[in-house]
Amino acid sequence: MSGHSKWSSIKHQKGVADARRGQVFTKLTREIMIAVREGGDNPDSNFRLRLIIQKARDASMPMDNVDRAIKRAAGKLEGAAALVEITYEGYGPGGVAVLVQAVTDNRNRTLQEVRNVFSRGGGAMGDTGSVAWQFNLKGVITIDAGDGDAEEIALTAIDAGAEDFNVVGSCVEVNTDPKKIEAVRKSLEEQGMNIISAEISQVPENTVELDEKKARQTLRLLEKLESMDDIQQVYSNMDVSDEVMAQLKSEE
Repeated sequence: MSGHSKWSSIKHQKGVADARRGQVFTKLTREIMIAVREGGDNPDSNFRLRLIIQKARDASMPMDNVDRAIKRAAGKLEGAAALVEITYEGYGPGGVAVLVQAVTDNRNRTLQEVRNVFSRGGGAMGDTGSVAWQFNLKGVITIDAGDGDAEEIALTAIDAGAEDFNVVGSCVEVNTDPKKIEAVRKSLEEQGMNIISAEISQVPENTVELDEKKARQTLRLLEKLESMDDIQQVYSNMDVSDEVMAQLKSEE
């Protein structure tokens, strides 16, 4: 198994998620609007939009909200904000690499807020390119193995076209070529797999294992970044042992 995205698996295992459904929908709306402006409002010809619509379905976002966001971004409805995409790079406690993807209507405000979160969380922002080289763009599908055999599920995913996999507790995370993510997901669903999420993600080539103290500090930093309204995605190359993971879960 090559390097993998551990942060998303940790989130599923630890229960780290944005409980405020309204904020989730707001972030999805921004993703939809950016996708429409980048590739048009037809999902059939806009791969990115197609994936985000499926992501919205996974999050139980009403399709009326999705349709309004598409029309607003396409100029068919009023109220479209002047949004821009920005990627910030930095380091967390223990030297882990952190990529932060934002969509904002105010660059200066978002930059200052992100810098403050890094500083207060025991990390530091880096220059452009300082950590991005450690990540590769991949399709990432997370499967809830439930009572099933995680290793068998992973091998089934490989047969369906996945490149790599990672098993964390009851979750199986598989990596694919970004262009194959839809086909692999469809194959897995047809075989009865319970898909938690499927998205294009930045996957680290290698991970940095943290002790309990550094892991707790890093999780707080990542959670704080993800709670910000302007932040869409947070990626990290952090890793923790099963023992540390069990200790963190016991503190919930």
